[in-house]
Amino acid sequence: MPHPTVAFLGIGLMGQPMAARLAGAGFPLRAWNRSTAKARTLATHGAQVCESLEDAVRDADMVVSMLADGAAVGATMDAALPAMAPGSVWIDMSSTRHDEALAFHARLAGQGVRFLDAPVSGGVPGAQDGKLAIMAGGSLRDFEEALPLFAVLGSAQLVGPAGSGQVAKLCNQLIVGATLNVVAEALLLAQAAGADPAAVREAIRGGFAGSRILELHGQRMLDRNFVPGGQVKSQLKDLRNVLAAAGEVGLSLPLTAAATRSYESIEAELGHADHAAALLALERINPGVRLG
Repeated sequence: MPHPTVAFLGIGLMGQPMAARLAGAGFPLRAWNRSTAKARTLATHGAQVCESLEDAVRDADMVVSMLADGAAVGATMDAALPAMAPGSVWIDMSSTRHDEALAFHARLAGQGVRFLDAPVSGGVPGAQDGKLAIMAGGSLRDFEEALPLFAVLGSAQLVGPAGSGQVAKLCNQLIVGATLNVVAEALLLAQAAGADPAAVREAIRGGFAGSRILELHGQRMLDRNFVPGGQVKSQLKDLRNVLAAAGEVGLSLPLTAAATRSYESIEAELGHADHAAALLALERINPGVRLG
C-alpha cells in the first residue's frame, strides 16, 4: 500500500531530522518552513520544498506540524485550512498547552479535518535516530492510520482523546525539568563537599537515582557543554504550560514552580542554551562554587 502524501511544516532543530527520516522511508513529503532556506536542506532527501504553505498542504493526506508553540501552530493552521482537503488529518507534534490542543481539534473538526496532538520526547538525538517517544491524543481510528508514520519516528502510544497527548508531554516535561535541576544540585553538592562529582555520578548511575537525565545531561554538566539539544526557552515554555494546566484543575505543583523560577533566572541570557544550563542558574545563587 503506498504511503500517504505528507506536508511537514516546521523545519527546525527537531523538524529537520524528523522530516528527513520520513522522506528517506519513502513518504511523498512536502517541506515548508517560514524561512524557506531551512526547508531546502531536505531536497537532498527527496522532499519537495514548498515556498507556499498552501502548496504544501493542498491535497496532502497528512499534515505534520513541528512548530515553536501554540501561537505558531494556530496561525499556521488558520492560513493552511482553506487549502486543505476534507478528511485529511493534521498531526501536531509541537508542544502546546492542553487548552490550545482542544481548540485546534474544534477548529479543524469544523472544517472536516481530523486531528491528533502527538508531541514527542527524545530531543534531537531521538529525532535523528527514530527513537522519539510519541504521546498521541485523538481517536483510535486516526491513531492507527498514523501508525506507519509514527513508526519511522519512534514509538507511539495513544493516551486518550484529543488534548491528551499534550497532557502526557507536560507530565514528561515536568519530570525532565525538575530532574535536571535535581541532578545539578547533586553534582554541585558533590563538588562543594570535596568529592569527585564525575565519580559520584558514576557511582550512582546503577542505583535508584539512575536516569537518562543523569546519564546524558549529568555528563553535559560535567563537561560544561550547553550547546542545544533541548533549549532553556523550550523547557521554560513547557514548564509554564504545566503550571497553566495545573491551574485549570486546581493543583499546586511546588517543585515545578521552583524549576520554572530557576529557568526564568537565566532565560534572558541563556534562552538558546541546552536545558542542562539549569546548572548555571544554580551556580549563580551559590557564588564561588563551580562544577567541572
